[in-house]
Amino acid sequence: MSRNSEEQAADMMMMCCASCGTAQVDDIKLKTCTACKSVRYCGIKCQRDHRPQHKRACKKRAAELHDEILFKQPESSHEGDCPICCLPIPLDKTKSTMMSCCSKIICNGCVYSNDIRIYQEKLEPTCPFCRHPAPKSEEEVVKNIMKRVKVNDPAAMLQMGVRRFEAGGYDDAFRYAKKAAELGDAGGHYQLSCLYRKGQGVEKDVKKEVYHLEQAAIGGVPTARYNLGCVEDENGRMDRAVKHWIIAAKLGHDDSLDNLKLCFRRGLVSKEDFAATLRAHQAAVEATKSPQREAANEDV
Repeated sequence: MSRNSEEQAADMMMMCCASCGTAQVDDIKLKTCTACKSVRYCGIKCQRDHRPQHKRACKKRAAELHDEILFKQPESSHEGDCPICCLPIPLDKTKSTMMSCCSKIICNGCVYSNDIRIYQEKLEPTCPFCRHPAPKSEEEVVKNIMKRVKVNDPAAMLQMGVRRFEAGGYDDAFRYAKKAAELGDAGGHYQLSCLYRKGQGVEKDVKKEVYHLEQAAIGGVPTARYNLGCVEDENGRMDRAVKHWIIAAKLGHDDSLDNLKLCFRRGLVSKEDFAATLRAHQAAVEATKSPQREAANEDV
């Protein structure tokens, strides 16, 4: 069957119930199979009747769709860009700061420039982004974060979850991370994967750990992508592990690049793919640099 014939057959399947053949008309609305999205049904009964012959193809197509999403190269990491200088936020968290007042991640270069402005003009310290007065105590920091939590800010949820985790409050850490993930925060999914892996604040669950790692990786968290590669490596699926490390390395993740170097020496990565990844990694790292950021790093 030619490609055009296959496409026509697929279109016909989507226009008619896969079980009884009823066509979609004004008074009959077909519902798409939520797993494979390749067939439609006029009702639950037809879907159940068709399940025995559709099950295998459904699982295969669902897995293909899942991998298409999972292995898509994100345009950037989950950190995004600094809202002031619009350059990518470095993956090294010591080179940026999350503001408790507005939950914005600001690069050290912009924080440094703001500090110079405040010093030269003899101003009161303020947030580089929203100009909110800088907190004068840890209690004020927490108060600012909780204000953002109350308006369902996922970044604030995650920030509070990390704070509770560092203080040993694993139950609260899980609760905040879960809420952040429900609000679509990729970092929240990554935090949940860590908690499920270690059984902190929740029972250990490998399947849920991997699920949240995948959601975090899709959202652009390079460390989650690196961990998924390690999971696939342990399971003996090196082809999938390499794919994960290539994606993470292209986002500037150093550990993933180190693993790829070992894979290249073992002949598990082609010369062309390795060279392309090296170039992308270098480009991602260079994109995070600026004179202001260099000055900030030198002043530390």
